[in-house]
Amino acid sequence: MLDRRAFLKVAGGFVAGLSCVAGAASVPQIRRHVVIVGAGIAGLAAARKLIEAGCEVLVVEARERIGGRIFTAKSWADAPMDMGASWIHGTRGNPISSLAREAGARVVTTSYDNSVCYDTDGKALDEAGETRMEQLEKMLNRCLRTAQEEENDQSIQAATSTLLNAGGPAPGERKELEFLLNSTIEQEYGGGIAELSVQWYDDDASFPGGDALFPDGYQAIPDFLARGVTVALGETVKRVEWNSRQAVVTTGKALHSADCVLITLPLGVLKNGGVVFAPGLPEHKCRAISALGMGTLNKCFLRFPSVFWPATVDWLEYIPEDRGRWTEWVNFSQVCGKPVLLGFNAADFGREIESWSDRDIVADAMKSLRAIFGRQIPDPSDFQITRWASDPFALGSYSFNALGSNPGMRDDLAKPVDRRIFFAGEATNRRYFGTVHGAYFSGIRAAGEILADS
Repeated sequence: MLDRRAFLKVAGGFVAGLSCVAGAASVPQIRRHVVIVGAGIAGLAAARKLIEAGCEVLVVEARERIGGRIFTAKSWADAPMDMGASWIHGTRGNPISSLAREAGARVVTTSYDNSVCYDTDGKALDEAGETRMEQLEKMLNRCLRTAQEEENDQSIQAATSTLLNAGGPAPGERKELEFLLNSTIEQEYGGGIAELSVQWYDDDASFPGGDALFPDGYQAIPDFLARGVTVALGETVKRVEWNSRQAVVTTGKALHSADCVLITLPLGVLKNGGVVFAPGLPEHKCRAISALGMGTLNKCFLRFPSVFWPATVDWLEYIPEDRGRWTEWVNFSQVCGKPVLLGFNAADFGREIESWSDRDIVADAMKSLRAIFGRQIPDPSDFQITRWASDPFALGSYSFNALGSNPGMRDDLAKPVDRRIFFAGEATNRRYFGTVHGAYFSGIRAAGEILADS
């Protein structure tokens, strides 16, 4: 017999499967005018499908570029760096893998198994240390599974408090458990353990296969989808209104009338309330917007004169004195052939450092690297830093299932309003939230809804 969580995952898969099938079905040639708000992956995927079906489509985008939370920076001419989305997560059966092949984009596979973990003193964990970490991870997972079967939801922090409280693990083990909570949960979902729902935080699905990076930049995917799509850049949407005959989108530059509007704004922007909807959105949709969480995952790329770290390892992990501080590093010399390290910071600490100066962020990162590799390592010759929670057109990195929310709220967020206003974006995808492929699927699903309603 399926337990409650397993049943919901299977049911979610069935619904997602129906959406994909409906999206793939042939549709009659329809002349319908659609305005899409947002030129991220969801908006561009929907635009392409609607145009193929004969619709007249305009995409309005607040930024002066397409891609949304996909952004390949070209500050280093010989090494493009993805400031937003980086990986195809699970390459087998993933639509982004297919798009990469169509676009002729190069990919390089990385593996979490190809990693080395350093203790607080900078020494790589020996076999005994790795065994201890495996045992602690099993203990942590048992604790989380037990909490998931309880009737009442709670935060991950509350669910794991007995493991972390005084009188529980030894000081060294507590530090290691906090490292595991950050590296395996907060870095993955973008929310802090005090915010994440223990029952629903991991209620997502994944594709098999390794993870793949784009040496020439993820931007190849939105650029490919945008071929033949009309995009009005630099138009920040202020108001979306509709009646029984039409919908109107008001931007800082123009009014755009349409038969219907597709909203692909990030959850963080919807939560901020900067776009006025008239009439107001239904209560169930407002509740979903309020309850779901918007996470943070920030990047700090450091470029050095030469490689001083293990050159053939993909991931470098560090158990810090302070939880969540520079725990995850990626060896980008494997990807771009240049001496570059990428440091991640998620959730609470990821948000905290957004108020710091670039100089202070780099200095703090170097403290961790020097704790591992010694005081003799060189200063970086250059750096690139993200601040996604402060970005007015994102206000976060991607969504997560917060305490007080449930997966059904993502379905509520996805539902059309009055057959005029439709919704897409990673936050509307119950199975694949927080991913590029989830955003892509949502755009295809929403386009299918618009066509079916014609």
